[in-house]
Amino acid sequence: MNTSITARTGHLRARRVGRGSAREVAARAGLTARGVIYLLVGVLALQIAFGDGKEQADRGGALAALSDKPFGAVLLWALGIGLVGMALWRLSEALFGSVGRDGHKPRKRLLAAVRCLFYAFVAYSVLSFAAGSGGGGSSDEQSKDVTARLLEVPAGQWLVGAAGAAIVVAGVWIAVQALRRSYHDKMKFGELSRRTRRLVDVTGVAGGLARGAVFAVVGAFAVKAAVDSEPDRAKGLDDALRSFADTPLGPWLLVCVAAGLVLFGVFSFALARWRRV
Repeated sequence: MNTSITARTGHLRARRVGRGSAREVAARAGLTARGVIYLLVGVLALQIAFGDGKEQADRGGALAALSDKPFGAVLLWALGIGLVGMALWRLSEALFGSVGRDGHKPRKRLLAAVRCLFYAFVAYSVLSFAAGSGGGGSSDEQSKDVTARLLEVPAGQWLVGAAGAAIVVAGVWIAVQALRRSYHDKMKFGELSRRTRRLVDVTGVAGGLARGAVFAVVGAFAVKAAVDSEPDRAKGLDDALRSFADTPLGPWLLVCVAAGLVLFGVFSFALARWRRV
């Protein structure tokens, strides 16, 4: 009897450890892949700011730039597989909860489910590009196409406006969370030196602010497209980044945002190394 119970307990523990290990591998691979994309987009945006950019500063441009590198095809497949891991990790958080405070609350699980869908789409586009089936098109044209289709349906203006407002809110929320350093309760800070902690905070705050600003601008353009009922008003990531150079601060604001995206890429690498999952 006792032997049977012990064996069953050991089996359950082994399954739990195996599931935890798979979840950790998926999370760390996904965060690394996300970091690569943001790093490349930030570098492309910096090139645009200094008048030397030929590629689109978005996911499609990043994939195109990566494909030109040695072993580019292998890198693209690795990136896509990493993003699949990201989607699966977020799915596990939606099903079983996440680490940190309130990780098992319905709001956190719903947010994880939304992230799962988002990264599943990103992974599909990257893998499609790697397979030579497209998936790396301009984010600007994609945004305009989707906006045009939505504007044609009943209450389309309201749908586009609501989606744009939601993206603006998401951008503000990302920036606020970065300023609050909400990632602290999910990091293995006990393993970090004081200097490394400072580096994580610099990249986390600056990167989060830049990422939030880009989200907010993309959402604002969507709201503008809804109000004017003109799909061409919608902007993808590339046009949204270029719009920063049209402000009174000129290209220097774009430089700051682009540098922030590079820092967010570095922050994603730090999360891949030291985040509790």
